[in-house]
Amino acid sequence: MKSLSLRLAAASLLLCASVSASAGPTVTKPLVISGVIQEIVGPAERCASKFGGTLLGHGDSALIGKVAFIGRDCITQDGPLFNFGNGRLIIMTVTGEQIFVNYSGQFVPTGEGTKFVFNNAGFQITGGTGRYDKASGGGDLTGTEDMATGAGTATLSGTITYKLK
Repeated sequence: MKSLSLRLAAASLLLCASVSASAGPTVTKPLVISGVIQEIVGPAERCASKFGGTLLGHGDSALIGKVAFIGRDCITQDGPLFNFGNGRLIIMTVTGEQIFVNYSGQFVPTGEGTKFVFNNAGFQITGGTGRYDKASGGGDLTGTEDMATGAGTATLSGTITYKLK
């Protein structure tokens, strides 16, 4: 019985050591991604409001280089304001790695036709692939969108923690 307990303890210790060793060192760095977006809004069964958006875009980051992104969110109207939530975004790097992001916020009219700005918007990094497998972080989401055309801009500004290569 003692032998079995010692073996289990040793196996447990080795497992913990191998998991720690495979995790590798991580680094936390400032992250800024700026780009252009095109959102298509319409019926969305996945949303409680039954209305949502799908967005595509591309941009650039001093930290990770050129990126493309695709996402979707749910939209609810509150008077002249629009809230967006349950947002899921995949940021794809030129190396093929991906960063997974959740986002939410509000569109506020600018008073210039159908142009809106993001308000109280933020993002949270929830993982990814490759070096971003267990990435975390987050920050502010700023931008604009023309509600008539869906064309706009978006900037994610915050931090990211990820594995070193």
